[in-house]
Amino acid sequence: MAARRGCGPGHAGARPRIWAWTPAESHGRLPRKNRRKPCSVATCWGGALALPAAARAQSWRPARPITLIVPFAAGSGTDAVARLTAGWLGQELGTQVVVENRAGANATIAAVAVARAAPDGHTLFMTTNTSHAANPALMRRLDYDPVADFSPICRMGNLPFWLVVKADGPHRAMPALIEAARARPDSVTYASGNSTGIVGSATIARMTGTRMLHVPYRSTPPAMADIMGGRVDWMLVDLAASLGLVRDGKLAVLGMTTKDRSALMPQIPALAEVGVPGFDLTSWNAIFGPARMAPEVVATLNGALRGIVAKAENRARLAELGFDAFSSTPEELGAFVVAEIARWGEMVRGAGIEPE
Repeated sequence: MAARRGCGPGHAGARPRIWAWTPAESHGRLPRKNRRKPCSVATCWGGALALPAAARAQSWRPARPITLIVPFAAGSGTDAVARLTAGWLGQELGTQVVVENRAGANATIAAVAVARAAPDGHTLFMTTNTSHAANPALMRRLDYDPVADFSPICRMGNLPFWLVVKADGPHRAMPALIEAARARPDSVTYASGNSTGIVGSATIARMTGTRMLHVPYRSTPPAMADIMGGRVDWMLVDLAASLGLVRDGKLAVLGMTTKDRSALMPQIPALAEVGVPGFDLTSWNAIFGPARMAPEVVATLNGALRGIVAKAENRARLAELGFDAFSSTPEELGAFVVAEIARWGEMVRGAGIEPE
């Protein structure tokens, strides 16, 4: 991957670049109007979510296998969580749940595919804040609305991130990496495979007063490969995608992105402790369907997913991947997404990232 413009204070036009979905990538679809201001949860989701609980509790069973679309490549953290969830969900519903990876364009390809699918419960979307919170601020033209085009089903948990480098590379501690970036602007490079990486890395550059070069990737696995190969210096990556490589001694961790040490990895310091005071960033996972899903379909899927997360053995298995599992109601997820769109918009602007 070719390095992109540097980012950080003191760099004229220092705007980290992001993957934008161009018309050429729309496979012949007519462009829809820009929807950078999603409608409110009350107007877009209110009709389905405001129905009485008794109406939502009617039973539904799938008529055929369910497709669970993931917006990142196989080997990503979301993919790993999705594959476990698919197996458990299939057992709960008595049908096969097939994971389909549709990586690229910063999760917009997958998001549009789900938004335009039939709202019959047979196409679901396991996604993150990339598609449903950050993209409205990162992209000038978005071919979907994260509120109006989806039915919220269940929040699944958080994907903690950490900063990794090549295990035998030149940067062995966060203070040393920061000092190298300050001494030689644009000499230190960082990779990103999703919006969390884009926004978080640019924020680190701003908070440390450094100027570093951004190298964007379509997804996390190829970015990690270039970190291990020494072609890029560092990246923010979720535990689920990288824990095995850290345990195998191929990647080294310099710090967690959470404000405090993570309960999943208490031995790893927070970046706030080792050179980036006040830094706090966490990614999340949730499951959505297309807009206008019947209330009984949403209720059945939510009940099955909450039952999955309620089992201690399932939470323990997800924790082994580096995933902090918990669940929500559809109403809670809907309100959460609206709040997250506002929060990520503030983070993008604070990081000095210009939408593309």
